[in-house]
Amino acid sequence: MRTEDERLTGRIYLAGHRGMVGSAIGRRLARTDGVELITRTHAELDLTDQAAVNGFFAAARPDHVILAAARVGGIWANDQYPAEFIYQNLMMEANVIHAAHRAGVKRLLLLGSSCIYPRLAPQPMAEEALLTGPLELTNEPYAIAKIAGIKLCESYNRQYGTDFRSVMPTNLYGPGDNFDLEHSHVIPALMRKLHEAREQQSRSVEIWGTGTPRREFLHVDDMAEASLHVMGLPLASLQAHTRPRLSHVNIGSGRDVSIRELAELIAGIVDYRGELKYDTSKPDGTPQKLLDVSRLGALGWQARIDLPEGLKQTHTWFLDNQSFIRS
Repeated sequence: MRTEDERLTGRIYLAGHRGMVGSAIGRRLARTDGVELITRTHAELDLTDQAAVNGFFAAARPDHVILAAARVGGIWANDQYPAEFIYQNLMMEANVIHAAHRAGVKRLLLLGSSCIYPRLAPQPMAEEALLTGPLELTNEPYAIAKIAGIKLCESYNRQYGTDFRSVMPTNLYGPGDNFDLEHSHVIPALMRKLHEAREQQSRSVEIWGTGTPRREFLHVDDMAEASLHVMGLPLASLQAHTRPRLSHVNIGSGRDVSIRELAELIAGIVDYRGELKYDTSKPDGTPQKLLDVSRLGALGWQARIDLPEGLKQTHTWFLDNQSFIRS
């Protein structure tokens, strides 16, 4: 696997360093020579506050920016808080990208989401599928915000000659994930439910939907490596595989599983032996979400952590952090 992230030296501002992805990128950058990592907590810097963001950039003067900060959540959270999801993500992206331009940042990387693609996009979903059809309604506000982020980067590049890049990851999981049952994504939600069901000796566990939708998953450490790989590529190398109005790069494993297969795999890892019951009255979401990662492959990167091994690592982290998770 070829990497060129040694080009990313100097002062790097990592927005969202406490999140799952931001933490993984931070761990990776901590092992990179010549990097001065700049971080701010939400209490120190509210990225939805334009004046505060402008002041921070003027004072900190970062050389590079990684925008991993976002308001995220699963189907339930997206359905309950659509206004927060679209407003907060739009504001963070607009404020950081504009401030980065004003401060003369050399390179910026925006982390997006595979939900930018149409609900019924041809599978696997290539970058060209963007804006070719209706979005999945359960997370439409979040998806629109992420699409706007891509177009912000492209627009500043076209008008000002900046080097702002964006990557669109598939469903991520791993150490540092959110295991709150109301706000988490499918892997941490299933892992916690099945673990607690084993502890309580429950005879069955209810799972939302039919179990038939197929999803692709990528370990967060792979995501960190891929993000820094794309960010570290020479601009000419990246442009050989992208276009001014189609500049984003998919990041995924290139393999998917059904929710039923995923649940059975997690049940085996946590040693839950009861019945898995599927509540078909609950929404399934998009029938399939598999990314076309051929562009990423052409740029010299592929995933290395397979799903069973990644789930075992995640379960170990969950066991080691239960007191924090349940507090």
